[in-house]
Amino acid sequence: MTTTIDDAAFRQALARFASGVTVVTTLVDGVDHAMTASAFTSVSLDPPQVLVCSHHTSRFHDAVMQSGHWGVSILAESGRKASAWFAHRGRPLEGQLDDIAHHRGASGVALLDESLAWLECRTTQAVRAGDHSVLIGTVTSAAVRDGEDAPLLYYRSHYGTIVRSNESEKTINEGGA
Repeated sequence: MTTTIDDAAFRQALARFASGVTVVTTLVDGVDHAMTASAFTSVSLDPPQVLVCSHHTSRFHDAVMQSGHWGVSILAESGRKASAWFAHRGRPLEGQLDDIAHHRGASGVALLDESLAWLECRTTQAVRAGDHSVLIGTVTSAAVRDGEDAPLLYYRSHYGTIVRSNESEKTINEGGA
């Protein structure tokens, strides 16, 4: 059964889902590849796994499929410039990290300094899904940035950050709701 859906309505509906922002990186033959991704989530705690989605026609997709290793920088609010830069298709690969503060993980991938946390992953599965691949990776290292707690969020094509409430799933449940 084929379902027809209005593309604009589909995009507008998805834009109503607020997400964190990551930059995913890989390294092939000494050349860095990177992309901004909001299609990122945890998959499993045991073993530790995450996923990210990558468009089949992107340079990043070809590179990460070749390398099998990737880094995830979970951006802090201060990472807006980096997010916008790595979301720009067609930017030159040569020197793309020159103006972005970063360090190298154990696997050699670039990890952006303006982040709340960093993960390094080894691809364990790639599933073709429409015009993207769902890349599932086993986390080989994880680190957090102490003292920074302002995440970069993305909602309806705009950046934002979190406004904290005193309530959480724990406090609401304790209240008998």
